[in-house]
Amino acid sequence: MQKILIIINDAPYGTEKAYNALRMAMTLQKEHTEEVEMKIFLLADAVFCGLPNQNTPNGYYNIERMLKSVIQKGAEVKSCGGCSEARGIAQISFIEGVQLSNMKEFSKWTVECDKVLTF
Repeated sequence: MQKILIIINDAPYGTEKAYNALRMAMTLQKEHTEEVEMKIFLLADAVFCGLPNQNTPNGYYNIERMLKSVIQKGAEVKSCGGCSEARGIAQISFIEGVQLSNMKEFSKWTVECDKVLTF
């Protein structure tokens, strides 16, 4: 089984980086179900991707729903604790399945994974 780490660095809305990262994750899970183990690390403004109760207009992508989908299919999702603290959201509840983490775990995932994709 191939381990893939996707690093998201950008806010959930305003650009399409988080959207494209999660589209890639969802496609990898769908097309290569038995072949990949997915890990996603939210870094910098991407920590906002892990917040619940996102309300987007009909027809507009919703990062919360996309994250829940990849988590439901077995992805591990971690949010940078330092980045969350710097933005004042470390004490806020995250989407179920998103956990606060740190650079030590991030570096461990980077070494362990076969592929690292950055968005």
